[in-house]
Amino acid sequence: MAKIKIQKKDIWIDMTPMSDVMTLLLCFFMLTSTFLTPEPVSVTAPNSVSEVKIPEQDVLNILVTPEGHVFCGTENKNNMQAMMETMTDKFGVQLNATQIKHFREDAMVGAPMSKLAAYLDLDTEKMGEAIQKLGLPLDSINGGKSEFQEWVAAARDANPDIKLAIKCDSKTPYSAIKKLMSELQDMNENRFQLITNLDVKRLND
Repeated sequence: MAKIKIQKKDIWIDMTPMSDVMTLLLCFFMLTSTFLTPEPVSVTAPNSVSEVKIPEQDVLNILVTPEGHVFCGTENKNNMQAMMETMTDKFGVQLNATQIKHFREDAMVGAPMSKLAAYLDLDTEKMGEAIQKLGLPLDSINGGKSEFQEWVAAARDANPDIKLAIKCDSKTPYSAIKKLMSELQDMNENRFQLITNLDVKRLND
């Protein structure tokens, strides 16, 4: 008995609708994504089971390294510009156009006012190296506010509704965190949030 040959047919699938859907999804994620501002130093926050989310806007982020160096900044560049103008006027520091441009491009403030101009004169790559050894001074100036407190006050002047969020490394000494909190409490900034990583393992136990 002769075998029946089944005629083979090519299967053609129209991929146009799928490519349209992929394009729409790509556009959606690009428009709705929130890009994280790079931090000047690498900090690994401790874990916790808190699920309270930090607001995405109107936040002054305060960063504390394991060495106790303090940095602060906000993603709103207009507020950063206003903070810079307040601080340079207060401390009598003059910045040129290039230095101001570098300041606006920087993620956070971390250089003392006495070294700010020299720091902003560096190339972008060298700024990243230099900032590792700097930090905002927490010592009071002539019995008044410290430079860190002045930056916080300048942020409050730029945006009265700004919220404070502290992110410290899991290896940051408690004494450094306590001093930072005391600085905030001395200027009646008693409401702030601590940024931590979600401990999924402990949350599920």
